[in-house]
Amino acid sequence: MLFTEPRFVLFFAVVFAVHWALESNAARKLWLLATSYTFYGAWDWRFLGLIVASTLVDYVVALRLERQGAARRAWLALSLTVNLGLLGVFKYCQFFVDSAVELARALGIQASPHTLGIVLPVGISFYTFQTMSYTLDVWRGRIRATRSLLDVATFVAFFPQLVAGPIVRASEFLPQLASPRTLARIDVRGALILFLVGFFKKACVADNLAPIVERYFAHPEAFDLVSAWSAIVAYAVQIYCDFSGYSDMAIACAALLGYRLVLNFDFPYLARDPSEFWRRWHISLSTWLRDYLYIPLGGNRGSSLFVARNLMLTMLLGGLWHGAAWTFVLWGGLHGIALVVHRAWRRMAETHPLRRLVRPVSMPLLVLFVVLAWVPFRAPDLATARTVGGTLLGVLPAGASPLGRELLLWIPVLLTTHLLAARGSLSPWWQRLPLPAFAASYATLWALALPLVPVGFTPFLYFQF
Repeated sequence: MLFTEPRFVLFFAVVFAVHWALESNAARKLWLLATSYTFYGAWDWRFLGLIVASTLVDYVVALRLERQGAARRAWLALSLTVNLGLLGVFKYCQFFVDSAVELARALGIQASPHTLGIVLPVGISFYTFQTMSYTLDVWRGRIRATRSLLDVATFVAFFPQLVAGPIVRASEFLPQLASPRTLARIDVRGALILFLVGFFKKACVADNLAPIVERYFAHPEAFDLVSAWSAIVAYAVQIYCDFSGYSDMAIACAALLGYRLVLNFDFPYLARDPSEFWRRWHISLSTWLRDYLYIPLGGNRGSSLFVARNLMLTMLLGGLWHGAAWTFVLWGGLHGIALVVHRAWRRMAETHPLRRLVRPVSMPLLVLFVVLAWVPFRAPDLATARTVGGTLLGVLPAGASPLGRELLLWIPVLLTTHLLAARGSLSPWWQRLPLPAFAASYATLWALALPLVPVGFTPFLYFQF
C-alpha cells in the first residue's frame, strides 16, 4: 500500500476518523497498532511474525536490562542476536553465499551458485534498527524500560514510518504515547501541505524520472556522453525526491495523528562538505550510525589513523545496510574516503591560504562527488558501475544514442525551487488564508499535480532496503 495510491488515502481517512473519535489513549494506541499491522500485512502478512518477534524480544530484554547483575550482557546479546540474526538471514544470507562462491572460483575452487529463494521483508532494515535502539538506550541508562507492551509494540510498528523511516528513537516516541494527543494542537494545514509536497516530489518528479534512469542503466554503453550525465543527474534528483518525498508524507501522516517524527532531510544537495552532507541526508540513519556504531568504535578519540578507521568502518557498514551487494559497499566506501579526506583537509586548511579559494567552489565540488558516487549505488552490478563511471569520466567511449535531453530544461526549475525553499522564501501562505480559501487553494494544487503523475504506481526506492 503506497502513500501515493488512492487506497492509502481511503485507509488513512478511516484511521484518522476513528483515531480522533476514540477518547481513551489506550484505545487509540490499540487502534494504531491494529491499523499498523494491517498496513504492513497488506504487503505480505507472513512477515508480521518478524515484527512481533522483535517487539516481544526487546520488550522482555529491556525489562531485564534494568536489573543489575552479570546477566545484563547476556540479555543485550540476546536482543542483538535476534535482531541482527533476522536481518542477516533475510537480507544478507544470499549475498554471503554468492560472495563465497565467487571467492572460491577466484581461488580456483569449483563451486556452484545456490539460490536460497529468501524473500526480503519490506522495511526490515528500518524497524530492526529502530527496535535495537530501544534496548541499547536502556542498556546505556539513557531511558527506562517501558512496562507497557502496547506502547513498545506501537512504537515499533507505527505505520507512517514503518517501512522506510525516518528511524525513530524510543526516547523520542515513547513519551508521546504516554499521554493522549489533542487535535486542537495539531497544525493540520501544515501537515496537509507537507503531504502534498511529498506527493509531488515522489509521484510527479521521481516517478517521471524513473523510466529514463532505468532505460539508461539497462544499456549505458549505448548512450552518448550528454545522455550519461543527464541520466545520473536525473537519478540524483530521483532518489532525493523519492526518499525525501516518503519522509515528508510519513511526517505529515504522523502529525495528523498527533505524533512528531524527526526531520530526515535538510536540503542535502546544498551542503558544502561531506560531513555536512551526512548531517542533512537521511538524518535519522546517519545519527543512528554515529551514536550506535561510530562513537562506540571510538569516534574522534585517538590518532588520525584510528579516526579514519572508525569513519571507514561506519560508512562501509552503512553502505551494506542499504543493500546486500558490493555496489552498496563501494558507495559507502567512497563516502568514507570523502569523510577521511575532508577531515584531514579541515585540519590542514585552518591556516592554509587556499581555504578562501576553495570555499566558493566547495558546494559544486561536493555535489559533483555525490552525483558520481550515486553510480555504484544505482548500478545493478560492479561491471555496470564501471561502465557508467568510465563513460562519465571519459575513460571509456560513449555510445551514440540520445536520452532524456529534455531533463536539462527542468533542472534549473527544480534547482530554483529548491533554493527558494531552503532560504525560506516560500513563506507559509496557507496559514494566513481563511478556511474556504485554503480549501480551494489546496484542491487547486492537487488538480495541478495529479495530471503530472505517470500511469501506474512506482514503489518507493527505499522499500528495497
